[in-house]
Amino acid sequence: MANALRIFETDPDAMPKNSFSDDTVGRFHSGRSVNGVPEALAEWKVTTGDPDVAAAISQLMGGVAEETDSTSENFIEVLTDAKRVKVVLSGADAISSDMKLWNGPNLIHHCDGVEFLSPDEDRGRACGCPALMEDRKAAAKSKRGPSPSISILFRLAEDYDLGIFRFQTGSWKLAEVLHEIGNALDKVNGEALAELGIELVEYTTKKGRDVSYFKPVVKVLKSWNDAIAEPSKSL
Repeated sequence: MANALRIFETDPDAMPKNSFSDDTVGRFHSGRSVNGVPEALAEWKVTTGDPDVAAAISQLMGGVAEETDSTSENFIEVLTDAKRVKVVLSGADAISSDMKLWNGPNLIHHCDGVEFLSPDEDRGRACGCPALMEDRKAAAKSKRGPSPSISILFRLAEDYDLGIFRFQTGSWKLAEVLHEIGNALDKVNGEALAELGIELVEYTTKKGRDVSYFKPVVKVLKSWNDAIAEPSKSL
């Protein structure tokens, strides 16, 4: 994968065990902002600037396309009914990841977890991030350290020619399994059919506190060539 995270080099025990082009037609979102307050979503939100793309998303995934007052090029929003969608990944290079800390619009720390990636004069120098995963998360939570920045480019399996979409996330849970996804994509060695989903996680802590949250998941299923060679089977 391009710009692969190196956060497990300094804390190998934290690694879970077994566990294109930038010309996109739209973006997938697992959350939104309501009156300035972040809100996690149980189903995918898709934004685009193309009414035809929005209509196709509504047809495939449910929901109604609505224009928003966003100044972004992706000003049309579809709150879909879909928790999971089959996608096509071009290979391991379809996923890029690094670590970023922003101060408003300004990127003030950019690394791979071990070395700086920018600015150019600092590239390759030790970034100074904590070695342990727990400490990395604590620093990110207090805005003293960077968080994962993961970008996934994909096509929809049910409408391959609709174009390339992007999903951007800062999920630590997804960052922790990127190595597994990359290994699975390397085994396919070409375009892969995968499932992109939003999964509800619920558990009770040892102190009796109930915890629930949504996390993005990527499951590599099989070679795309194998999938389309089986027309009698649903994608």
